[in-house]
Formats: sequence, C-alpha cells, structure tokens
Amino acid sequence: MTGHVIRRLPVDTGPSGWLALSARRMPVRALDRDRTADWLIVGAGFAGLSAARRLAQLRPGETIVVVDAREVAQGPAGRNSGFMIDLPHNLAAGEYSPGSAAQAKQEIAHNRFAIAFATAAAAEYGMPRSIFDPCGKTNAAATARGEKLNADFARALDRAGEPFEMLDAKAMRDMTGTSYYTSGLHTPGAVMIQPASYIRIFAAALQPVADIYENSPVVGLRREGKLWAARTPRGTVRAPKVILAVNGHIQDFGHFGGRLMHIFTYASMTRALRPGMAGYGRTGVAAWGLLPADPMGATVRKITHGDEERIVIRTRFTYDPSLEVSEARVAGIAAEQRRSFDARFPHLEGLPFEFSWAGALCLSLNHVPAFGEIEEGLFSACCENGLGTVKSTLAGVLAADLATGTASTILDEYRAQPAPKRLPPAPLAYLGINAFIRWQEWRAGREG
Repeated sequence: MTGHVIRRLPVDTGPSGWLALSARRMPVRALDRDRTADWLIVGAGFAGLSAARRLAQLRPGETIVVVDAREVAQGPAGRNSGFMIDLPHNLAAGEYSPGSAAQAKQEIAHNRFAIAFATAAAAEYGMPRSIFDPCGKTNAAATARGEKLNADFARALDRAGEPFEMLDAKAMRDMTGTSYYTSGLHTPGAVMIQPASYIRIFAAALQPVADIYENSPVVGLRREGKLWAARTPRGTVRAPKVILAVNGHIQDFGHFGGRLMHIFTYASMTRALRPGMAGYGRTGVAAWGLLPADPMGATVRKITHGDEERIVIRTRFTYDPSLEVSEARVAGIAAEQRRSFDARFPHLEGLPFEFSWAGALCLSLNHVPAFGEIEEGLFSACCENGLGTVKSTLAGVLAADLATGTASTILDEYRAQPAPKRLPPAPLAYLGINAFIRWQEWRAGREG
C-alpha cells in the first residue's frame, strides 16, 4: 500500500458511565493546519498513549504527534471494564486455565511488563487509588460449573507457582453484600482502573512531550517519498514513521483484512448509592471487582466516586463486522442486564441504570496480535484480544521499541507470534461466530 483512503470512522453507542464520571485535564484541540513531526501515532487509547510515553523516554526531544478521531477516552479505551489482568485470559477458550506452562509463563511475563509500565505512569502522573488500584481481582462462581472452572484454574495456578486464595460463600457475601455467589478465586496481580480517567490523566500528562489532537480522524494515509502523510479534515501530518494504534480499525487502513473479529460487549452503571437509600451498606466492602468464573458470564464491579457508590455490570458479546451497533441493541441488552443485576442484588432490585453503553473489542482466531512493521516506516499495535488495558499497553510500548530499534527479549518473543489466522468467508464467519457466542453464553447460565 502506498496510499489508502479511510472510508469508515469509529462509531460508539451509548454514554459511557466511566467517561461521565471522569474530568478533562486539557482543552480539546483539533488539528487545523499541516504539521511535520518525527513520529505520528494514530489513536489516543492505551496503545497510542503508551507508545507516545515510550517514544518520549527513548527519543527525548523528538517531536511526537498523536491524532484521534474522537475526544480522548470517548472510544473503546473509556468503555471497557477496567481490569488490568496479569494472568492468561483467553475469552474464546471458554475457561481461563492456560495452555502450555511455557506459553502461560511468557504471557504472564508480558502482561506484568505492561502493568509495570502503567504503574510507573500512574505514580508519575499522580493517579489516586480510585483510578488505579492494585487490589487484584476475584473470579466469582455462582454454579457448580463455575466452581469447577475455578478449581481447574486454581490447579493450573498452583502448577505455575502463582499465588491465589479460594474464597467461600461467606467471604464472597462479606465482600459483595449478596448471597448470589457460592465461591471465588482471588489473585493479587491485577489492577482495577477507572479507564476513562486513566486515559484522560495520561493524555494530559503527555502534553509537554507530545502534541495530541482530538476530533481529528485520519481520512487518508499515503507515502510521499520518505514520509508518510496522514490527512485529516483540516490538516495533514507528515512523519517518517507512523504507529497505528487503532485496534480493529487497522483493517480500514488496508491491513489484516479478513483476519480480525470485531466483537462488542455491553455494560450498564447504576445510579449512585448514597447513605439513607434502601440497600445502602449491603453492598460489601467499599470497592471490588468480579470476573465470572466462566468467561462468557457477567463482569461486576462496585466503584466509589467521591462519596457515591455505584455498581457496573458487563454482559453479552456480539459479533458485528460493521463495527457499529444500534441504540436499540444497547437498550435491549440493558433490559437483560436489569434481570441479571436484580438476581444478584435483590435488595437493590430496580435501582436505575444511569448509563448503558457498548464497547468494541478486536480478537483473532488464534489469539495473537496484529503487530509489527507492516510497511516501511508503518507500524501496527492492534488487536488486543479482549484485554485492551494490558495488551494494548504492551503493544504500544513494543511498537515504539520496534520502531526505534530498541531490542529486548520481550519484543523478540512478541514478534515471534504467528500472524492472525484468516477467518472463514463473511457469511460463514457471521453465522458461525455468533452461534458459538450464543452457545457459550447459554452454557454460562447463571454465571451470566
């Protein structure tokens, strides 16, 4: 590809509660003139901002420009569940138990490298625990199947020498304030974040070393001699090296066609719980995060925001190669989440959802990234396989390392992964993937 017109731009459906509760730290600035730079990064999410921070560390004094199609944290980076997970976490596998011991060890090392990078940034940028909390996470079971999945995972962790704690029904009730869960498995290495606040603080802190332009979608990218020219509606950025940190939209830039699965997941956040409200005080400890023992079940978090407490529930997956879902879809799934929430928290039955939204994921059939130098001077840090907070941080850092010629064992290992496998033809892929998702969700049962 020497030139490509980008005809499809990101579409996000429903107001993200995370974004609504976060505060901007910098004025909105759109690209309104032509620029030249040493580095151009397309996308200001976890991958793009991590790449910018890493480039500033490796090449101090060089000019870095970051452009994003929307405002910072408005897209998928501000719409996920906010778990930075260190352990193997393959959504498509039907369970969390890792594959080979060597593969699991390598993935854990990579994830912890990314979490360490994020931890250093959070400390430097002054993020409080309400935004970046290294409290670990709990896999919650509500069925015999869930308990078996947790037991299998515990055995795998024990073989790998990884710490964990099994929680009984009382411990789960003390944590969450509900008797819905029968047991849990707690691991200490995960971090829970407020994703929109994390991204907004990160972007604002980069201002001295990177120029970030929002509401500036790249609508054309082409090679001009030794430079890449990225055209936006009101200006063009030219740079010798470009990092594409656009996740599934990498296909709209002409790469990895027919190899990526575009999955949406859905979340709702309750109205604030305040002292004196019915049910207040019966939601367990101040903040907690539950992943489902079955990966296709419900992710649930209790968060604090000032003196308010809220609960966030994430359920359902859909395959949508159009990269767009409707408001009606979000509303319909929010109604399903209402039933799931009320079953979990009968003492809070009917507590209104204030926000409901969809968020895009990108997966590959063989659980590998879309990474590397895809043309001369053009680098991809895409396809996070459902772990955008960690995998995108990792890809952004390693894309910067690759582009600057900074060698490391982790980069060698990351680059050695195979390319994403090709999907079946479009009609078969749509029917097959959605049927597989529905079957997995049905099997999850009460875990969902």
